[in-house]
Amino acid sequence: MKILRTIGLLAAGMGLLGGLSTAAQAETRVTLKSAKSASSYYQMAAQLAEATKTGTDGEIIVTVEESQGSVQNVMEASVRPGNYMFTSPPALVEAARDGKGAFKGRPTEKFAEIRALFPIPSLTMHFVARADRGINSLDDLAGKTVLLGKGSFGAKEGEKYLELFGLKDKVNLASAELSNAVAALKNGQIDAFVTAGSWPAPNVIEAAAGMDVNVLSLTDEQIAKTGRDLAVIPAGTYNGQSKDIHTSSLSVVAYATTAMDDDTAYTLTKTFWDQKTKMGQDAKWWKGVTPQMLANIKGKIHPGALRYYAEAGFPVRDDQK
Repeated sequence: MKILRTIGLLAAGMGLLGGLSTAAQAETRVTLKSAKSASSYYQMAAQLAEATKTGTDGEIIVTVEESQGSVQNVMEASVRPGNYMFTSPPALVEAARDGKGAFKGRPTEKFAEIRALFPIPSLTMHFVARADRGINSLDDLAGKTVLLGKGSFGAKEGEKYLELFGLKDKVNLASAELSNAVAALKNGQIDAFVTAGSWPAPNVIEAAAGMDVNVLSLTDEQIAKTGRDLAVIPAGTYNGQSKDIHTSSLSVVAYATTAMDDDTAYTLTKTFWDQKTKMGQDAKWWKGVTPQMLANIKGKIHPGALRYYAEAGFPVRDDQK
């Protein structure tokens, strides 16, 4: 009897171990290469990881890795195996596939295996002006004092736009940091400032809450000239904003490679869209992501993601399949 009891305990123990082994095998792990830890995009990655864990009941665990930027993310796509996910503007992935820019001289075969999953909040340009300065368009910035800041995407993009639209020598540039923009606008030290980020942008919310501001729209022709994507910020996003704002944006997309199996890509994509509303309640920038933003993806979408988009009836072009 003692021997039988021992055998029974061993069998039960082996069964428990087998169950633990099955559970461990059922758990899929994904690495998400994001951005610098202090950036909003790192926060987004952390939110994505939590939403994926919640939405899949822990079947998919996403580990977020800090990155020095999108170039590093794309570079690593050529050497990282398995379930590697990363964020990048589509134009950068396109450059990698073509062997241009930072990717010149590097083998392009692996970059050709990059596949899109879903869009995430874009870097959206905001031109914010005091409402009492008669600034209703980019042309009205002539003769005014504008703060661009230094070193950021928004500063570089803003400088490019001033030159692009013949305003470079007509605008007085304030030599202050962007962190001082709202205070400078309220004090009348500047007439407008330029910032880029996912909307609603915190500094624009702050500015609009404390005074009357105009967030400028760009014309379709101006947006086309920038070479960026169209972003529409709905009326009511900022205090006193009665109309939609049409502006330019740098799209950002979550990518994987063909090394990720179709079921994992499908589940990641479905979970993202299923959890997006809840994420938007906690962080408003997710509200700006819509199925229409799939149009900004250049190149192929992962077959697993395509399966979900077909089920959901989301718009996908033939060249993305």
